[in-house]
Amino acid sequence: MAKELKFVMLLDCYGDLLTDHQRSIMEMYYCEDLSLAEIGQPLDITRQAVRSIIKRTEEILLNYEEKLGFAERLEKMRVCFGNIEAAAEHITDEDTRSIILSEVSKGAELL
Repeated sequence: MAKELKFVMLLDCYGDLLTDHQRSIMEMYYCEDLSLAEIGQPLDITRQAVRSIIKRTEEILLNYEEKLGFAERLEKMRVCFGNIEAAAEHITDEDTRSIILSEVSKGAELL
């Protein structure tokens, strides 16, 4: 998984455990794709300070994931739902296929 995507997923899972400042900077960097200068200017902090906050927050997010493993489990569940959906396409009974695909869709939305 690409490093940037990994941290976006970790932010989704653990963002509420960060301070508002940490979460805001991480979202600007990873989700809005702003540069260090673009993040630092309105906050009146240097590029180096932004970089330092990002690095420390990345370590925090990785630590949460190492201990809790939610992001990895969510990804495995997404793959599993995809496999079920692909297998359901081969079911010849239209009603059964429709029910399974509907339930897979509902489950995927919960993720």
